[in-house]
Amino acid sequence: MDDLSPRPGDLDPIETASRDEIAALQFHRMKRSLRHAYANSPFYKKRFDDHGVTPDDLHTLADLAKFPFTTKADLRDTYPFGMFAVPQRDLVRVHGSSGTTGKPTVVGYTKHDIDVWADVMARSIRASGGRTGDMLHNAYGYGLFTGGLGAHYGAERLGCTVVPISGGMTERQVTLINDFKPRIIMVTPSYMLSVLDEFHRQGLDPRQSSLKVGIFGAEPWTNAMRREIEEAFDMHAVDIYGLSEIMGPGVANECVETKDGLHIWEDHFYPEIINPETGEVLPDGEMGELVFTTLTKEGLPMVRYRTRDLTRLLPGTARTMRRMEKITGRSDDMMILRGVNVFPTQIEEQILKCPGLAPHFQIELVNTGRMDAMIVHVEATESAANDAARDASAKELAHHIKSVVGVSTKITVHQPGGAPRSEGKAKRVVDNRTKP
Repeated sequence: MDDLSPRPGDLDPIETASRDEIAALQFHRMKRSLRHAYANSPFYKKRFDDHGVTPDDLHTLADLAKFPFTTKADLRDTYPFGMFAVPQRDLVRVHGSSGTTGKPTVVGYTKHDIDVWADVMARSIRASGGRTGDMLHNAYGYGLFTGGLGAHYGAERLGCTVVPISGGMTERQVTLINDFKPRIIMVTPSYMLSVLDEFHRQGLDPRQSSLKVGIFGAEPWTNAMRREIEEAFDMHAVDIYGLSEIMGPGVANECVETKDGLHIWEDHFYPEIINPETGEVLPDGEMGELVFTTLTKEGLPMVRYRTRDLTRLLPGTARTMRRMEKITGRSDDMMILRGVNVFPTQIEEQILKCPGLAPHFQIELVNTGRMDAMIVHVEATESAANDAARDASAKELAHHIKSVVGVSTKITVHQPGGAPRSEGKAKRVVDNRTKP
């Protein structure tokens, strides 16, 4: 793979500032953001008053722990615009979630917010190895989902040529990659596996494609999947992180020269790690739930937003800003089976150990008598699709899951192409348990 280390002058000065300089900037911006939220958002005015705090109670960054948390439920309870801190006329765009599990969450952006978003996305693409003049194939979904337009504006801000293909139409995706020869692709990692399958279906060698950098986000994925993609395409696979409530993609990003965790753009987003049960702030290095406070957002400032993502904070390496460890799961996608905590990424890691299995899978939760059970639906590779090979792969995967994860599970190995596919965020868990 190519050496994509940054050249002198590539980085923004804040990316190499001292920790003292970063902390001073964070305190100044946090004070201003808390005042903005308190003065202009009726939601935060009431929430702070109910909690007995005001922005004047922030004397150090550690004092943020005095302030109340914000949750996804708060956005749903104030649907659609009840948490905004600017009048609607000052918004230039709104995005929202799908609302498949209840009311959608709606977020809004001022022109200043869009500019900041474009800047941090440009910084993220550059950290991934992208450069001015590169062609970027953007296969994130456009629309209310923040991925497509977030990547688009950031790529244009960096000076890339954008191919705004969005998600779906996998055959056409591969045709345009082959014809246009982009250097960068941005897409969910699960859909990149579908793109890989289509390369093979068309008889194309993915290692001979023009792609040198893949920027993958919107869902947890493992280092084992990174190795799978990098080996298949002879490219760098880099992780990007974000969520619409905080900004969208571009809150944190791996640096291609290290790939050792995602550097958080701390000049705009202040991270904390808390105990998800007690809410206690944990020191750097301890695993817990990631919480963000926005430092520069106008339209929808967020104070101590609980992401439900599980990770830990680490010192900076390629940049002086702190890193977050690769997300391994969410507190709300964790399955508890017979007292054992199970995350979809743990299942993915075991599937990738089995040479007879393709990396497409879905977990089904079912009832078996009084107990809950898990069925892993996965598919065979073309070379291991006969009955004997599929049975052997099922036994191998069940053994790995029992040995490493600690639960017994039924494995259903389908023929190639038989496992559910994703054209956006993967739906890894289907709950078919009957409710009492």
